[in-house]
Amino acid sequence: MARSGSAAAIKGAEAEFADVLARTVPAPIPERESTDHFVTEGGVSFAGRHLIIDFWEAEGLDDQSRIEQAMRAAVEAAGATLLHIHLHTFTSSGGVSGVAILAESHISVHTWPERGYAAFDVFMCGNAKPRKAQQVLERELVPKRVVVGMHRRGVL
Repeated sequence: MARSGSAAAIKGAEAEFADVLARTVPAPIPERESTDHFVTEGGVSFAGRHLIIDFWEAEGLDDQSRIEQAMRAAVEAAGATLLHIHLHTFTSSGGVSGVAILAESHISVHTWPERGYAAFDVFMCGNAKPRKAQQVLERELVPKRVVVGMHRRGVL
């Protein structure tokens, strides 16, 4: 197989490509007050933090009213604004699924009481504090093991 181009031509193409990259990589966004509720930290702007929370061997996973109270308290602790909450209990397993719709995004839950497992998503933008919501959910449902992942959504 023949190679096309000399070493000089290849180096020239690499230099041209590097120049294109230098022109297309955006400059860091300065920290500023925003009306779209994006968060800016350390020069990085993003829509919000999304916590993926797994509870194992938690209490009350078949108790819709306990879960609702925990979610309401979590919203308040996070400094978020509750718009609507809807939960459903499955008669076959007693599991609860639902969502709290927030002005700042949402908290969702799905429980498997027969496994002692609950899956929470806590996504919040602006000044809301999703870690504070997590702390309340842990206090209210008393899991023996917690696994948490955090993802910045909408990074600019």
